[in-house]
Amino acid sequence: MSKDVITIVSGLPRSGTSLMMQMIDAGGLPALTDRVRTSDHDNPRGYFELEAVKRTKTDGSWLGEATGRVVKMVHLLLYDLPPDGSYRVVFMRRALGEVVRSQSVMLQRRGTSGASLTDEQLVKAYEGQLAKIERWLGEQPNFTVHVVSYNDLMANPAPAAAAVNAFLGGGLDVAAMLSHVDPALYRQRQASGSGQA
Repeated sequence: MSKDVITIVSGLPRSGTSLMMQMIDAGGLPALTDRVRTSDHDNPRGYFELEAVKRTKTDGSWLGEATGRVVKMVHLLLYDLPPDGSYRVVFMRRALGEVVRSQSVMLQRRGTSGASLTDEQLVKAYEGQLAKIERWLGEQPNFTVHVVSYNDLMANPAPAAAAVNAFLGGGLDVAAMLSHVDPALYRQRQASGSGQA
């Protein structure tokens, strides 16, 4: 990895990416965000997003600002990153039933409808997407990837935060990272369901 490596937090929507952005930012690696999408009931501490990321395929100019910072990208946008860059990715995984429930609750609250698929069909679709992106990432010589289970993070935050710190070079404030893990915001658990996503 070159010194110009770009740090990315990725995963499915509602998989804990915003929480991980908060943790890494608090730990000392500043987030690259435009704060266009503000906090709300679903993410009371904010989304930590950068709108320009959505246009990476046609305009990757934001990458010039990303060195030394952490940026959030939904999993499907990773394919659009220029092949001549160096990337380290903290990839969030969460029980897919929880992801689907969290998305459903968020859409209902906003009065919008999602895909016309059953929960079971969505889970299958996400399983396919995750298998494909993880296989692809494993084939890219310019990517290093650390997978974090949101469920494990919420159950036992300290080892998960320490592992992320080690992956990112060991210079983060782990205590500050842990201060952002709030079990009260883990609302879509395995058997019931909007978590910090």
